[in-house]
Amino acid sequence: MALKSWLPIPQESPFSLANIPFGCISPSTVKSPRPAIAVGDHVLDLAVFAANDGFSGLQSIHTNLHVFSETTLNAFAALGRPIHRQVRAYLQEIFAEDGKHPELLKDNQQLKDHALILRKDVQCHLPMRIGDYTDFYVGKNHAYNCGVMFRPESPLSPNYTHMPIGYHGRASSVVVSGTPIHRPSGQILPDLTSKPVFSSCRKLDFELELGALVCQANKMGEPIPVDGASEHIFGFVLMNDWSARDIQLWEMAPLGPFNAKNFGTSISAWVVLADALEEHRSSGIENDTEILPYLQEGRKDNVYDINLEVDLTTKSGATTTITHTNAKNLLFSFPQMLAHHSINGCPIQVGDLLGSGTISGTEAGSFGSMFEQSYNGKQPIKLKEDERTFLMDHDTVTFRGWVESKAGDRIGFGDCVGMIEPALSRS
Repeated sequence: MALKSWLPIPQESPFSLANIPFGCISPSTVKSPRPAIAVGDHVLDLAVFAANDGFSGLQSIHTNLHVFSETTLNAFAALGRPIHRQVRAYLQEIFAEDGKHPELLKDNQQLKDHALILRKDVQCHLPMRIGDYTDFYVGKNHAYNCGVMFRPESPLSPNYTHMPIGYHGRASSVVVSGTPIHRPSGQILPDLTSKPVFSSCRKLDFELELGALVCQANKMGEPIPVDGASEHIFGFVLMNDWSARDIQLWEMAPLGPFNAKNFGTSISAWVVLADALEEHRSSGIENDTEILPYLQEGRKDNVYDINLEVDLTTKSGATTTITHTNAKNLLFSFPQMLAHHSINGCPIQVGDLLGSGTISGTEAGSFGSMFEQSYNGKQPIKLKEDERTFLMDHDTVTFRGWVESKAGDRIGFGDCVGMIEPALSRS
């Protein structure tokens, strides 16, 4: 049976009582962001809740109540997963229909009036201060689909199944859902025999990814063991790593993508804690390669069975769902990514963002990029009132991700949305 709350929660809401995701919001009356949780159509302002003895029933957080007055979740995340687990369970109890502490919020009208706000009436911000961002490439189906267009005889590089391939992204251009994205400009090669020209991107694309946010640092020189790496993960967000395919094709050799990727990465506003997804673990794509011991995990169910969808909305307002896939389409897990990232002693910091790489299935309609769906622009994607090979100005891309608990509760991320604005003119 689904968890029941005294607060009305729509059945289809991604923010059921089984979820309790954390984010940062600012109500209309406050300028600076503050931590909050999402419950149904509401948010609970944790700064106000904490300041009015809302956490009086949870002894373990009393010496750290200041974390709820910060402008990001970094300080709360740094307290570690045992504290996250206790705070989440306590807040579930606060909202439960027969909870132990009705006097703290349920029956406290004054506090409800100040701390409980309709989600539509707040502005969401980046949930964490992201110091570094690393994008991996462990969606094997995507890697194969892209590789076969250029290297049909050997679509995957020789090292691909031996390690989680990744590159360092640009943290300064990571933005919260709803932030518009300008079409980038740069050098492109109109055809393979021509000279490069400066142009706005003609092959602008999305990439459907899952992002993980770090809550525990390691010291420089000390690798993170793979079987302990999950304790370093605060939670997960949906992530759109916008990509300029034509800029990427010309610049990529020999060091990989640069301006094709660093102009914008969108993430969803609410962090779904790892504990909320625990019963939705799954095995990923089977790896036939014998990987080195530092990457070998003690469990097979090392990824998550999360439903993923992509909508494309044109300027006219017509919306088409163009992708249905699942987050278990990964060759390596986030603990394996962390173990590999730090095996050379690289220090990982609280707030760092790891991207999974594009998540695609094996069939048409399950691909996590337009590059795959249109076969690099050769096969138009049919929409309700139009067609596309790549994104046009004023197109809006929306990601959704969710699981259904055994009790029937929906645990979701909320939307990850971005609209394409025209390229900025050169003065």
